[in-house]
Amino acid sequence: RTTMKSLRFISAEAFVSNAAFARKSLGDVAHDLFPLLFKASYLLEQGEVIHDLVENWPLFDFNMGKLLGATLDYQEDLSQRTCSVCLESCLTGLRDYVLNQSSPYMKKLKVVDLTGIKDVEVQFCKCKKTMGRWARTQLLSKLCSDLLVYLQQAQCNPGIFEISINVLIDLFVTERNYELVLQALLKKCSCPLKICCVAFRSDNLTLQKFFYIIKLTDPSLLCKLEIVHNVHLEMEHLEMLFNSVHFPQLMSLTLPARTFNVRRFTATDEQMLANIGEKMGEMTQLTELSMSFSILTGRIQKLLSPLKTPLKMLDVSNCSLNHADMAFLANSFHANHLEALDLSGHNIPELYPSTFFKLLRCCSSVLRSLTLEDCNIQDTHVNMLILGLSPCQKLQEFKFIGNPLSSQALKHLFTFLCELPMLKNVEFPVPRDCYPIGITYPIDDGSLCRFDHQKYDRVAEELNLILTQANREDVKASTPLFGSYDAAVQETNNELGAYLIKSFKETLEKFTTSFNKMS
Repeated sequence: RTTMKSLRFISAEAFVSNAAFARKSLGDVAHDLFPLLFKASYLLEQGEVIHDLVENWPLFDFNMGKLLGATLDYQEDLSQRTCSVCLESCLTGLRDYVLNQSSPYMKKLKVVDLTGIKDVEVQFCKCKKTMGRWARTQLLSKLCSDLLVYLQQAQCNPGIFEISINVLIDLFVTERNYELVLQALLKKCSCPLKICCVAFRSDNLTLQKFFYIIKLTDPSLLCKLEIVHNVHLEMEHLEMLFNSVHFPQLMSLTLPARTFNVRRFTATDEQMLANIGEKMGEMTQLTELSMSFSILTGRIQKLLSPLKTPLKMLDVSNCSLNHADMAFLANSFHANHLEALDLSGHNIPELYPSTFFKLLRCCSSVLRSLTLEDCNIQDTHVNMLILGLSPCQKLQEFKFIGNPLSSQALKHLFTFLCELPMLKNVEFPVPRDCYPIGITYPIDDGSLCRFDHQKYDRVAEELNLILTQANREDVKASTPLFGSYDAAVQETNNELGAYLIKSFKETLEKFTTSFNKMS
């Protein structure tokens, strides 16, 4: 698909395609043409030109999302291109903007917004080398530290110390880049480039380090907080966090697996849960909440009823919800506002079919994403599912892998899915009849790939044919056996893998020591 370009954009491409000429001529370029030249340079991956454009940026703000997004001159959105060449040139250009003493323009830049960059699975840049969120965090922190060292050592123009640029970024901190980010945040006051954390993700970090660094990020500005893999945050730690740190702007909260476990609750724990609910109620901007793989049986009401703002996104996958929990969700004021809902890991057809469909009916006018993985949806439930999904005319994404459905049932379901006008992404299970007879659900990891791959390919082809015949080539259908693409996990999987091996080794050593003592 080719996107139309204006004559202005075609001229901009021609100008930046000769890097040496473009760099030499920047001093003669009108200020209002810099955004146009930046997008053209980004499209052509002209790193040197990007660097010089940023180094001499003549405007008050530099917003990556707006600069790369759809414009009148070129409609294509380039904000999903996390091209390493372009982003590195951009950030080093920002450093040199501070250091450049011979820039022909008065230094007006006050705000740099890097939050509009989106990390996606498929990259279209020619270099095919991406710079993900973790690497962007790493590079910006390093540049801030290098800048400070340079300013302390060199004879600089005193005007440099008057430069103050807020750099808005989504930070991603793990054990490996912790020290570098920490130093950049500690010395923020002295640095002309001031890291302003809008979203914070933490993986593979001790609680002590997490608590220390989160306070340095200026939590009053934080809109999104993700505490995900290998951060051993339990309920008492969450209460401590909410008691010691205030998040007035927080809109989105993701908690790690096993934050809550009601099976070992005491009276003190019940009070603690109520306190956490009240603290979340004080976060008046909170509209997205993810608490997957916690055990929350019978406690959803206690946790969510204090919220004063309706949730737009709720992930309670694998949280062992009971009928009372589902009834609360279906009857709560959240139900009419849910745009994204994940109820994976619950036996919906057996436990609470009517309550679930009531919830689905309530959110049908706004629901964009529905995830029902490993929910024991069988062939006999497909007609009821179709009935429940029919009003969901805004649904863009439906994920239901891990359900024991036959290829015939999937074809029936796909014929209906073609009728949902906004649908763009479907994740469907390997048909039950592709697995050996007697396979039990949920399928364990060891058996997950032991199916008839040729038969699966034939069925997948037939399902795609149903989409094609209905003129729905715009719908992407796939079977990600080990879960959807996660850019953050993809970028740091080596570190996470090393951490898991280390944890396993330590557990094994403790077991061996205990066993030897018993012997």
